[in-house]
Amino acid sequence: MKWSSAPLVLMTLLMALVTLAEEVASKNKARRGRGSKWWGIAKAGEPNNLLPQTPGALYMDPAVHLILRRKQRRLVRENPGVLVAVAKGANQAIQECQFQFRNRRWNCSTRNFLRGKNLFGKIVDRGCRETAFIYAITSAGVTHAIARACSEGSIESCTCDYSHQARSPLVSSAVPGLRDWEWGGCSDNIGYGFKFSREFVDTGERGRNLREKMNVHNNEAGRAHVSSEMRQECKCHGMSGSCAVKTCWMRLPNFRVVGDNLKDRFDGASRVMVSNAGSLRGQGGGGSGGKRNRYAFQLKPYNPEHKPPGTKDLVYYEPSPGFCERNPRLGIPGTHGRQCNDTSIGVEGCDLMCCGRGYRTQEVSVIQRCACTFHWCCEVKCSLCRTKQIVHTCL
Repeated sequence: MKWSSAPLVLMTLLMALVTLAEEVASKNKARRGRGSKWWGIAKAGEPNNLLPQTPGALYMDPAVHLILRRKQRRLVRENPGVLVAVAKGANQAIQECQFQFRNRRWNCSTRNFLRGKNLFGKIVDRGCRETAFIYAITSAGVTHAIARACSEGSIESCTCDYSHQARSPLVSSAVPGLRDWEWGGCSDNIGYGFKFSREFVDTGERGRNLREKMNVHNNEAGRAHVSSEMRQECKCHGMSGSCAVKTCWMRLPNFRVVGDNLKDRFDGASRVMVSNAGSLRGQGGGGSGGKRNRYAFQLKPYNPEHKPPGTKDLVYYEPSPGFCERNPRLGIPGTHGRQCNDTSIGVEGCDLMCCGRGYRTQEVSVIQRCACTFHWCCEVKCSLCRTKQIVHTCL
């Protein structure tokens, strides 16, 4: 009886081990996007989900809080008005992502948001370049939106950045003793925006494995591009426009500038890796997982001959999937039916966009506004004109 039952016992143990391995794999996969569910605010933050509570203020529908982690909900409670700014930042990040990749095989498409599902689809389960860009641009969007909302008075817990005004006036080098310009006005609060983005966006990213380190690094890169592009703006004062003295403040960049810079970093992203021993090829900053040292690490490049990634560089650790054909497992729609440019040899050209499958050429009628005239005051009236266009779509 003992020998005859041995195979059954072994089979039972084997099945239990397989089940346990599947559960661990499932948990690890779920952790990959631990801090990314908040992206759904972009859909939940549409006008029909915003509730007017007081004049000049908007508060998000309470149901939105269900997609946030506990720490994110606490930050929202402690900073009234911040959730609308986060929603605005997430939306501008998505719009910028789709603009930057409008002519690429992967065009940063989003899907109808369902709680528990990822807004960008299953592509974020891969540690590839596209995922790196998504994390960076969304982090940058929140940083930008929060910093601007502070200076606009939309968030109760922050104001304009007045730290510059404590500095001494700038003296002209041409005329000794004459002030050239001085700090004043309302500077966008990049310090608060940067700090809040770290607290809110990086929630759930502990930096304990390569994927979490990748997410933290790319989030930080997005913030760094916003911070480094802050620019000084000035206004003249004096009799008859003499500009005897100028008042200057710091202003956020146009978000398109941030998107352009991150797109350049996407094309030159650094690949990092795990060593053969299974440990991370990175240098810790005096411990693991602590609040102080979560950002104090240096990822090493996949190719030892390449330089380590800088603060503003995007990083990834696995190649991008093919975007030519539909892949339901990764949520990739493929390029069938996408419009292309038959005269271009670039990524938007029909040869590359259609992956060599060929393309269809059609003449279509398009109705556009035309012959627009301005009528006092203040209305623009246009006619509707029907024109024919040649459209090329991938087979």
